[in-house]
Parts: sequence; structure tokens; C-alpha cells
Amino acid sequence: MSEKIYVGIDVGGTAIKAGLCNEDGQLLQTYEGPTETPKGTDVILHNIAQYARNIVEESPYTWEQVQGVGVGIAGFLDIPNGIVKFAPNLKISDVNLKAYLEQQLQVKVLVNNDANVAALGEAWAGAGRGVANCVCYTLGTGVGGGIIINGKIVEGFAGMAGELGHIAIVPDLEAIQCGCGKMGCLETVSSATGIIRMAKDAVERGDRTSLSQVENIMAKDVIDAAKAGDEAAARIVSRAAYYLGRSMAVMAVVLNPECFIIGGGVSKAGDFLFDQIREVFEKYTQKEAKEGVKIVAATLGNNAGVVGAAGLILRS
Repeated sequence: MSEKIYVGIDVGGTAIKAGLCNEDGQLLQTYEGPTETPKGTDVILHNIAQYARNIVEESPYTWEQVQGVGVGIAGFLDIPNGIVKFAPNLKISDVNLKAYLEQQLQVKVLVNNDANVAALGEAWAGAGRGVANCVCYTLGTGVGGGIIINGKIVEGFAGMAGELGHIAIVPDLEAIQCGCGKMGCLETVSSATGIIRMAKDAVERGDRTSLSQVENIMAKDVIDAAKAGDEAAARIVSRAAYYLGRSMAVMAVVLNPECFIIGGGVSKAGDFLFDQIREVFEKYTQKEAKEGVKIVAATLGNNAGVVGAAGLILRS
């Protein structure tokens, strides 16, 4: 076999997922194993290298065909040098992951932020396939993001580009403090955590809502109630959509992307959420910056990270 193969590694606090991709971004094979975070840095590093070996050795391909290994990891990184300054979920700090893996695997290794690589995955082989310029949002516990311009990840001076969840977009009179310490971040209203917080506030205020009957409110409960006609829940979802749309209007005139891709658990609300985002985006975006721009759902799901990590080797 002469086909060129790319290995992607998505490092999570609980599990590490490895994947093999071809030059078209097609995911050929996956392997998953435990991170074993409580066992410490040495074990985590060993597992990352071992799972990379496993995915190749259990495939019909050889290491001679592997063009490199890309790694996506959540945390504060020195991206050019592949150093993990601090990864809170893994409790590791000041680790040169690139150097370690290159020594262990004897191939080129690139390391990047997990949200960036997920965005690259969608741009390369998912909802943004064939699109050179796109902005990706991940609506989960927080709001993650990634920016792809001319087919490449925008990292910024200190690797902080694409932190879409921390755009300070909520006006001071409505703003609350974000987990990052700032006031009024997008994440405070448009993440699953933000939606749950607003729902609990509504119940505590005594708003008339079916959510008062729900013991442990989840974002899905709020969305389902809104779809069923619950006015309080509908206001919460509309508020989340409003600020997402406003943030996209800002991104449109700064970056002029061809599309916005939205993934994560909250995105499963579908057109009920997306139509409201599109309406706000249409209202607040300059004509020339919104013409032909699409707002679409991510398609790769949990595979976006491994696909995008593999894509680092081709797209960096």
C-alpha cells in the first residue's frame, strides 16, 4: 500500500481517542482507551503514545505510510513548540508533548487546542468540506470555537484566537460573571450551562413554567419545553440564539467567513434554534458580509476531534 495516512489523537480527561484518516479526511479506523488521569502525567503520556501505536498496528497500514500524528488537547498551550503549559482536566503542566511523542513514535507531531482541531475537522471533512473560510462554534458545557481562514487554523499571537465563548457581548445591565472572570461572555447565555442557569433563575423567580416540575434541569429540558410552547423556556432559548446571532454578525464583518458551523449538545435543538440564530444574524449583519453565508449544523459529532487532529499534518 502506498496510500498516505494521518493519525489523529483527541485527548480527553476520561478517554483518549485515536483515528486514522486518508488525504481526503475520511476516517478509516478508530481506537479508544482510558486516559487514566489519576495515575499522573507519565501514565497519560505513555497512553497517548501507546494508543497511537495501537491504531496503526491494528490497521492494514504501516508506519511507513504515516505522514505524522496530530494531537488535540484542552488547555493552555504553546502551540508552535507543542508544549502543554497547563491542562486542567488532565492535571498536567509544562510538558513538551510534541518532543515526547516525536521521540516515542519517530514521526512528525503537531499539537493544538481541542476546539481548534474540532473546527478543522468540520472544515476539512464535515459540514465545511470544500469551504476555505469558516467559523465553528461548539455549544456544550461552555462555548468553544475555532476559526479556519484559507484552510488553516487561526491561532493568534498567544494561541488564544477563536475563544468565541469569551466574546463579551452581553450588555453590562444584563451581564453576569463568566467562569473566566470577565463579565458578559457569550458562554454565560449560549452554553448548556448558561441555559440551565437561566432556567433555574426563572423557576426561582416564580415564572410560570413547566420547568418548575423538573428536578435536575438540563439544557435539553429547556429546549423541549420551549418547543412545546412554554413561554419562559422559549425566552431562554431565544436569548441564547440572540447572542449567538449577534456574535456571528461581529465575526462576519471581521472575518467574512463562507459559513458558520455549530456543533455540541445544544445544537441538537435543530432548526428551532438555528432559525432564530439566522434571523438575528440577518438583522444585524452588513449586507455585503452576509451575502451567501450559511449557518449549518456540524456533522462529524464526536469524531471531529480525531479527524481535525489528523488534519493538522496536512493543514499546518
